[in-house]
Amino acid sequence: MRNAETIASLWHSNPRLMRQLFAVYSVVLAIVVNLLFVSSLAAQPSATGVRIGDHAQSTRFVMDLDAHVDFHVFALADPYRIVLDLPELNWKISSATKVAGKGLVKDYRFGMFQPGTSRLVLDLAKPVRVKKSFILKPSGPYGYRLVIDLEATDRSTFMANLGKTSIKPVQYQQPKAVQRKYGRKTIIVDPGHGGVDPGTISARGHQEKAVTLRAGQALKKKLEATGRYNVVLTRDKDFFIPLRERVNISRRNGGDLFISLHADSIKDRRIRGATVYTLSETSSDKEAAALAAKENKADIIAGVDLQGQTNDVTQILIDLSQRETMNYSAEFANMLVPEMAKQVKIRKNPHRFAGFRVLKGPDVPAVLVEMGYLSNRHDTDLLISRKGVDRIAIAITKAVDRYFRDREAQLASP
Repeated sequence: MRNAETIASLWHSNPRLMRQLFAVYSVVLAIVVNLLFVSSLAAQPSATGVRIGDHAQSTRFVMDLDAHVDFHVFALADPYRIVLDLPELNWKISSATKVAGKGLVKDYRFGMFQPGTSRLVLDLAKPVRVKKSFILKPSGPYGYRLVIDLEATDRSTFMANLGKTSIKPVQYQQPKAVQRKYGRKTIIVDPGHGGVDPGTISARGHQEKAVTLRAGQALKKKLEATGRYNVVLTRDKDFFIPLRERVNISRRNGGDLFISLHADSIKDRRIRGATVYTLSETSSDKEAAALAAKENKADIIAGVDLQGQTNDVTQILIDLSQRETMNYSAEFANMLVPEMAKQVKIRKNPHRFAGFRVLKGPDVPAVLVEMGYLSNRHDTDLLISRKGVDRIAIAITKAVDRYFRDREAQLASP
């Protein structure tokens, strides 16, 4: 208390000096925070490069590291993949320095899988056997190197080896529990992709996972500012979440509305504009079907084991509650389209239908918003700008308000 009185006295007696002292304090604090952040990155081991050697029936994959790391390797089928889980890495491999696939390795992806775990996924040209996997110590011009030796095999051998790998259980970071307030609806905002699954990458290197996360955070802020909604982000950082888990997050939090945000690409770079999708097992057009097929591969891209998962889609869709949910989803989409049209450019026939897995929660109305195309320069400029993202958030917030007003009016009518 005495310290507070002293500061107040100094402030009144010499406010200019106190403002200067606080300015210096703010600069020093910012420097300290920045140094702590940089030191935390420095403490993380880094992946600095990749090399691939092709030797006819065998391929060696080498990843350069600046420290020794533990790793866990396992195989996944359909499609054939080798997956490595590692501690959280600082990836210093950019799209410009990434080498192309070679030999038995068609392509590879890397990034955050979940907090504390990085993942490397090797897409295979054919079935393989992991002959050896080990870490080489620094030698000459080289630092630590993670080496994976692969040799070609047949499908039966590959499948037989699946049972010999022990895939460590994945513990997904749950969103913070929302303090539900009486009378408030819960909105689940789902920024698409994340971590090892970057989604679309624009010609200038902008990743869909970063675009959707910024848009999701902006939408959460706008919705909460109304004082009418509890808002849950399925992810608030750059990590991967399986499609089925995104639906489960909505159920666990008692979601009243699910909004998935995306920014895809299309072959014709001249095409631009937003589109709103709702669930249907029959796609409205070939483009919608292709987009759903692409988005539904997110789990495969990130190296998720899909074996043993039941395909309950048909059972869900014939259930009355699911039909009602789909009707409510379409109702919200029809309100969202005109609000989006006031703020940004939209596509022709902007409300479309497709079988997106992320929209298949049986009891929560859900839409997938393609905010624009990263394959189009004008859409990209909009989606990476704060003003553009705010306009999208405003449109969605107004549509959410209208949707729940109409729902309450329907319930109140005799």
